Amino acid sequence: MFKFAQFLRQKIKNLYMKKFLKGLSYSLLFFMAFGCISNEKIIYLQNQEGNTVIEDGELITYEIPDYKLQYNDIIDVNIQTVDDLLQFGFNNKPPQMNQQMGNVSAQSGGDIYYMTGYSVDQKGNIRLPVVGDIQVKDKTLEEARIVIEESMRTFVKSELYVKVKLGGVRYSALGEFRRPGKFTVLQDRMTIFEAIANAGDLTTVAKRDEILLIRQYPEGTRLHRINLLDRQIVASPFYFIQPNDQLYVEPMKVRETGTGENTAQTLALVFAGISSVALILNLLK
Repeated sequence: MFKFAQFLRQKIKNLYMKKFLKGLSYSLLFFMAFGCISNEKIIYLQNQEGNTVIEDGELITYEIPDYKLQYNDIIDVNIQTVDDLLQFGFNNKPPQMNQQMGNVSAQSGGDIYYMTGYSVDQKGNIRLPVVGDIQVKDKTLEEARIVIEESMRTFVKSELYVKVKLGGVRYSALGEFRRPGKFTVLQDRMTIFEAIANAGDLTTVAKRDEILLIRQYPEGTRLHRINLLDRQIVASPFYFIQPNDQLYVEPMKVRETGTGENTAQTLALVFAGISSVALILNLLK
């Protein structure tokens, strides 16, 4: 009777073990099939099916839209007369002003003209000394320069040189970036890939085919979805980012399942689970 009971327990144990191994095999296959991120989901600039193929070396023409000034923009207005040009040079402000701008930029980490420039108020005006309010909203930098120069000629009869600049390209990177944050890049134009590289690139689990671009327009805000995997992005109006753009990147579903980002990580998780189950079964003997 004792041998029969022992035999029965062994049979039950073997049956449970077979079911466990079968379930483990199915789980392993599931994780191998769905728990890893394929290269197709992380490689930029692919010729995707259904779209016009863009061959390597093919010339891609694009039109860069002129940025129009908006509320809360800060611009630098540099006005020089002939005497100023002769004393300080064609491209320079007084030395103490250049040094002050450098110090402000290093300390603030934001717009280099925050302390020395002119902010566009809610009415779309900037307020210049002597001249007063000048409407610059919805104008390009060149259009703003012309308006400012015309206003100054009322008070200055000699030759004038007027230069208007933005303090670089300001943008924010949120979500699945390796180094998210708010950035200011001191150049006039920047591609979306330069912006991503500046934020440390995207993480492996980032949804590269559904980047959310939040763009400010003079009339309001618009949300755009961008596919970085598609080579057609180079010919789209969103290839170049604009000041005050915000980039938000969502994670893939693999983040929810808790599986690894590649096969090695997934196998490591599976074998860790196997070891835990084996340890529990050994303790139950």
